[in-house]
Parts: sequence; C-alpha cells; structure tokens
Amino acid sequence: MNTLNKTLTCTVAALTFATALYASETDVLVINEEITIPTSAPAPEGSPLDKVISGWSFRKHETQALQMDDFDNPSFIFVDKASDQWTKVEGTEGKSCASCHEDVEAFKGLRTVLPRWNEAKSELYSMENYINDCRTERMGAEPWKWSKGKMTAMTALISLQSRGLPMSVKTDGPVEPAMKLGKELYYTRVGQLDMACSNCHEDNYGVMIRADHLSQGQINGFPTYRLKNSKLNSTHARFKGCMKNIRAKPFGQGSAEFKALELYVASRGNGLSVESPAVRN
Repeated sequence: MNTLNKTLTCTVAALTFATALYASETDVLVINEEITIPTSAPAPEGSPLDKVISGWSFRKHETQALQMDDFDNPSFIFVDKASDQWTKVEGTEGKSCASCHEDVEAFKGLRTVLPRWNEAKSELYSMENYINDCRTERMGAEPWKWSKGKMTAMTALISLQSRGLPMSVKTDGPVEPAMKLGKELYYTRVGQLDMACSNCHEDNYGVMIRADHLSQGQINGFPTYRLKNSKLNSTHARFKGCMKNIRAKPFGQGSAEFKALELYVASRGNGLSVESPAVRN
C-alpha cells in the first residue's frame, strides 16, 4: 500500500470510528452575562442539513468560555486597534474612516448580508472589498492585503456591530452564478487526499479528528481568533488552510473562487446569529 493510500485509509478510519460528540448543542452562549446568542437554527430551505449549528458548540468548554466575556476574548486586542485606526487620517485626501461614516455603529446589520452583489462594480463583494474601495477611492490610501492584521481587525470591528443578528445573505438574482460556483467548489474533491469541504463539514461533523471536533464549517463567527496561531483569521485564510490540509493548491485570497465559496458557505448558515469575533481552536 503506497503512502497516499495509507493516508486516505487512516483519514477515513478516523472519520468513521470517532465518537460523534461535541461540547454540547444545548450549551447557551451568553456574552458578558447579558447578550444571549442562539447557537443553532432551522436549516435554510433546500439545505442538506437538518439544522445549522454554530462552531462554538463544537469547542471545549475552556475555549467556549473565552468567547463568553469580551474581556477574556483575545479578539478584542485587535478590535481596539481597529477602533484607533477608524479615526486615523491616511492617504492623499486627508480622510479617515470616521470622516465619511462617523460612527462604526452605522454598520449594524452589514455583516449579515455579506458577501453580496455590488451593482456599481458588477461583482460579488466581500467586506474586504468595500474596505479597500473606501481606502483607495475615497481616502487616496494604499489598499490593505486581504488577511493581514489591519484588514482582519477592521472587519472584526465592523462585524461586531451585527453581533446577535441572524445571517441573511441573498442567494438569488445576480449572485446566482457565484452561488453555483461556490456550491460546486464545496462538493468537489481536490488535493492529494481527494477530499471536499462536504466530507468533513457535512458528512462527518461532530466526530473527532486530530484531537478536535469537526464542525459544520459555519462562518458566522468570522473573523475569528484561533488559539492555534494566536491571531484573527479571515474566512479566506481558513479556506486556504483547509485546502492546504488536504494537500490541494488554494485559490488566492480575494479571488472570485473564494468569494463564491464564501457566499455559498455563508448561505448554508443563514439563520445563525453573527458571533464575530469568535474564538476557535
């Protein structure tokens, strides 16, 4: 048996025989002892799932606890930095984010509908696209890289304004081709391990693999702080990491492929509450 076949056999065995347990679907996410966030919801129409479950439910209690208090949540180190960045003047136009938008609370609800179709650009837009448009077209500043520190911090600050609101991305109209592409990517086996997103996050969620529980792969908590790398991680960075784990060549972060996949995965979690910025392993 060659090395690849051995790897595949071990992977399948781990997924097949691991105990289907996770922290507890009945655990309640209450943040700061005052904000109650549902961690499951009825699956969207047409979903292959019976219901959608937050990644928080699949974490150990110690990890869950970090998200239950903003003081303990390490994401807020970066959120605080983004709050300072919000009023920082940059670029040739002498503007900051606050120059046009004044209060970041004005973005309440935005996270729930992204990615979405940008009519003016005739393109599917993620939050990162909007931020860089503001920087380049209004501030005359340099764009930020998709998953670098300043960008993920700012997306966390903006996403925080929608915490507790249900995800509700649009899946019809001009985004339909992207939805089709995203779904195709989700179910297509790739890489040396010949695996698709669905193999872990649809067929085997809840089972143990590498001493951790597989979740449904919901992205309502992104950007999320990962204990593994001690920083905020974007959705596209997580997609890249998953593809590398199965020995596949990732698409570029910010690419049409990853934005389409982001749209499809977000749609699978419609109804789940925004938890950004969450804490995960």
